[in-house]
Parts: sequence; C-alpha cells; structure tokens
Amino acid sequence: MIRKSIACIFLLFSIIIFAQDGSPSPYSFYGIGEVRFKGTFENRAMGGVSVFSDSIHINLQNPASLAALKLTTFSIATSTSETRLITNTANELAKRSAIDYVMLAFPIGKFGTTVGLLPYSSVGYKINANTTGVNFREFTGTGGMNKFFMGVGYKLNKNFNVGLKIDYNFGRISTLNIFTQNGIQFATKELNTSDMTGANYNLGLMYASKLKNNLDIYGSMTFQPESNLKVTNSRNISTVFYSPTQGEIPQDSQNIAVDNKVIKLPSRLSVGGGVGKARKWALGTEIVFQQSNSFSNRFNDITNVSYKNGFMYSLGGFYIPKYTSFRTYFSRITYRGGMRFENTGLVIENKTITDTAVTLGFGLPVGTRFSNINIGVEYGRRGTKAANLIEERYINFTLSLSLSDIWFVKSKFN
Repeated sequence: MIRKSIACIFLLFSIIIFAQDGSPSPYSFYGIGEVRFKGTFENRAMGGVSVFSDSIHINLQNPASLAALKLTTFSIATSTSETRLITNTANELAKRSAIDYVMLAFPIGKFGTTVGLLPYSSVGYKINANTTGVNFREFTGTGGMNKFFMGVGYKLNKNFNVGLKIDYNFGRISTLNIFTQNGIQFATKELNTSDMTGANYNLGLMYASKLKNNLDIYGSMTFQPESNLKVTNSRNISTVFYSPTQGEIPQDSQNIAVDNKVIKLPSRLSVGGGVGKARKWALGTEIVFQQSNSFSNRFNDITNVSYKNGFMYSLGGFYIPKYTSFRTYFSRITYRGGMRFENTGLVIENKTITDTAVTLGFGLPVGTRFSNINIGVEYGRRGTKAANLIEERYINFTLSLSLSDIWFVKSKFN
C-alpha cells in the first residue's frame, strides 16, 4: 500500500514540476532561466556542501554517495520564496512557491541507485513599465527546463566510492512583450518560445576514512563535461485589441523567422573535503568551477549580456546531540548550517552578477525508524543596483519529506 501511494505521489509531483514557474527573478530572462539548486534540502541547508554521505539520505550532487545507502529512500520537496526587487527608484516584493524534486533511491549490494525528476531552471518574471505616463510595456516570462535523472554508485573498497548520473533535459520557455501607446487603438504583442532538449552526465568520486582519534575525514570530486542543448525557437508578432467584456481580441498575426540554436551547457568541476565524527557532527567545504564563457542566450538578438567562467564556494556542516536518545526528542534532531558565495558567470552592462547566502536547517525525526522531515531557511542577495540593474534580496523556506525503510525483503510469515 505504501509503495502504491509513493508511485501516485511520484506521478502527481511530476505533473506539477512540468507546469510550475519557480523564479521571480528578472535575471531569469537570460540564458535558459535561473538555474536552480541541483541537490537535496539536506545539502542546501549546509550551504550546498555535498562532501558527506550516509546510509539514509540521498546526495544528488555526487552520485558516488549512492553506494553508501542502506535503506530505500523516497523524498519529495517544496519551497516558498519571497524576493525583494530593488532598483535606484523602485522597490517591489515577489513571491513564488515551487516543487523542487521527487526521487527514489535504493541499495543493491555494493551498488546504490536513484531515479527522479527536478526542475533545472526556471523563468517566472512579470514587469510592468509605464515609460512616459501614457505608454505602457509589460514583460512576462514563464517556463523553464526540467531534468529527469538516473544515477548509480558503486563501492570500490572501504574508502572509495564511484558514481555516474545521467540526465535528460527538456522544457519550454515563453517570453511575452506587450506595448501599448496612447492614441493608437491596438497593442503590439511579441511572443517568443524556446523548446529545449538535451542530455548530459556527471561523474563522481568520494573518499572516507577514519583517523586514530575516531574522527572521519571526507573527500569529494565531481565532473560534468560540456554538453549540447538543442533549442528550437519561434517568434510571433501580432496586434491585439483589449475589450472590457471580451478581454484580448487578436487582430493581425505574423510568424517571424528566427534561428534555432545549440547552447553549450558548461562543464563543471567540484572539489571538496571535510572532517567529523560519525552520527555526531561534520564540517566541510567545497568549491565548484564552471566553464561558462562559451554559454549563450536562446536568441541571437539579446544584447548587453555576456558570460564568463563562474565559481561557487560553500562552507557548512551538521550537528546531532545524541542520535540514539529516546528520552529527549531535540537530541535526535539534525542541526544544519552553512554559507555560500557564487559568481554566476552572467555579465550584464559590464556588471558581474553574484549571489551570496546563509542557510539554516533542521532534520526532524519521524516515528521510530529513519524517516525525517527537513525544514530550512536561506537568506541571500543577488545582483546589483549599479548600471540601472536590480538587486534581489530573497528568503527561501524549504520543506522536504524523506521516507526511509527496508524494501525488497521477502516476508517470512504470511
């Protein structure tokens, strides 16, 4: 019954992921949208550090960690964000809610496998601009790219694990521009759509060993080669009439020929390490290098933007007072925290867009087994007010459910 329920939830969340808009950022207009965090909330609460692995939590950022799984784990997650958009002359608040992932992982001897779905990038802005007091412009963006993934990890020996994750990327981005001018009966409407498909893979290596003083040391490395994303573009220009009773009434419409593109998804290399004590505490750090100078936009006529190589540095860890405690519930809670700084590689009006955040999270045990609810908060700042750009101050609230149990064991009693 539980497994049938999980299958239904998996299908439901898959449908929701395809339909959602998970970003309020105007910067999501560029490239393929705002790239979402590609890991679990457990890692996100530690500033994005992914150098640790254990027997009940899925680590999407390094597939080698799957070899450490001892229990079958099903996980789903959702988040809510509030973003304050600040310019030199305006200040607005935007809110969004989104499904972040749905996935299943299970161990098979020395192997661990996972399959799931998550949104890779999101576009979700809406901007109104009254340019002269009589003219009106509206810019709207929706959609994004999703990622269906399958991964496997293998335990080479007591210290080393290796892993491979294969992703299939797909999605659609739509941007709509509407311009009305005083004294002119019809508005001008431009609709651009981009359908995206492609695949990539990620290789992982993890190391864990015990020191003489009962401390554990961790090492992690991942590499994602550059890959191609096929983008099929279309553009439609039309005139519309707005009626108070009938709404938008199309008039003339014309399809404009635009070039299709092949976007180079950048290669990524991550290296990290940490130290800790099993089931007690751990502290780690990680740096990610992204070769994004060859990245590009969906359309050739998007100007004043360029890309350079980016990087992200993160620091974080966790603490469990006493995981075996049965008297005090708070002693079994996993307390997580971290921070990160990212140079996104996006350059607009010669200004590099950076992203800085601090994170905090709690893993709340559920029942007498190994399932847990993970809640977290992330506060950050992205962008700049210089060169008439936008500074974003955001706070993200995250919630995930991780159900862990022993599957595929034949019953001894009927």
